[in-house]
Amino acid sequence: MRVDLFDFALPQDCIALRPSVPRDSAKLLKVDGDAISDHIVSELPQLLGPQDILVFNDTKVIPAQLQGTRGEAKIGATLHKRVDLRRWQAFIRNAKRLRVGEIVDFGMDVSAEAEAKLDDGSFILRFLGDEPVELLLERAGTMPLPPYIASKRAIDARDADDYQTMFAREKGAVAAPTAALHFTDGLLTGLAESGVGSETLTLHVGAGTFLPVKVDETDNHQMHSEWGRIDAATADRLNAARKAGGRVIAVGTTSLRLLESATGEDGIIQPFEGDTDIFITPGYKFRAIDGLMTNFHLPKSTLFMLVSALMGLDMMQEAYAHAIAHDYRFYSYGDSSLLLPQR
Repeated sequence: MRVDLFDFALPQDCIALRPSVPRDSAKLLKVDGDAISDHIVSELPQLLGPQDILVFNDTKVIPAQLQGTRGEAKIGATLHKRVDLRRWQAFIRNAKRLRVGEIVDFGMDVSAEAEAKLDDGSFILRFLGDEPVELLLERAGTMPLPPYIASKRAIDARDADDYQTMFAREKGAVAAPTAALHFTDGLLTGLAESGVGSETLTLHVGAGTFLPVKVDETDNHQMHSEWGRIDAATADRLNAARKAGGRVIAVGTTSLRLLESATGEDGIIQPFEGDTDIFITPGYKFRAIDGLMTNFHLPKSTLFMLVSALMGLDMMQEAYAHAIAHDYRFYSYGDSSLLLPQR
């Protein structure tokens, strides 16, 4: 499909620079088949059924943004994907000033060698010394806010909490699974009292999620890969819930992509551990999920393509036009949507 089919005009003042307070006070646009209605996230227990299961991503964002120098040159690095205990794939700013074999000094006694340059322009950085890389990042790194926020304001102390979900346990993401930013203890209690279940999986979101689609046709786009895991017990519970008539609702496109990667043509979710580069566009047959809770995405992005595959491109263009007209807030710190395709 042509990428420009997924374009839409978004006013800059629709981009949220801070999350709603409290988190579950954000707006929620429900798209149920072809019906659109306006809600608040705290109403979610009334919008779901007693057999439904919400699936959360428990990845934890690490301080993966680094600023350093190589000689007189300023070098920025955004870690993207772990290679091993000391190596990370990273997107480099001012990459023309960095060559393989050179050392970047990130301050605070943290430095890394540019060990290799990959075909996509990113580098493999090997962190020097014996300290765990996680400790080095805690010392020298900052939270890797998306470019559409970081370009408009400075990262500050609030972001360390704001850009982390309440489910965050497994360190390794360089972007938050933002759909789950809307959840609070009170909301989870209300959902449990309504009979809505919950499960978790892990997908370490990479910085590639923010890369623009630079081709004219979706078939020519090379999707980034990310590491994820679903254990056998979780897969069994989700399969049992669907068999009993419940709906599996992915909280975020990250949860959805991993669930679909783990599910065969027979619709059975299998245990999964490894990389996925699944790219979902209209025409895709969903196998694992019955709905999706997600924030509002960028024009011509792979994530807007995904929601268009789930609900139909015309329906999502209509829904996004409604959201813009009714002052919904977009992107990572913005409002939410509940997408329920006809079964």
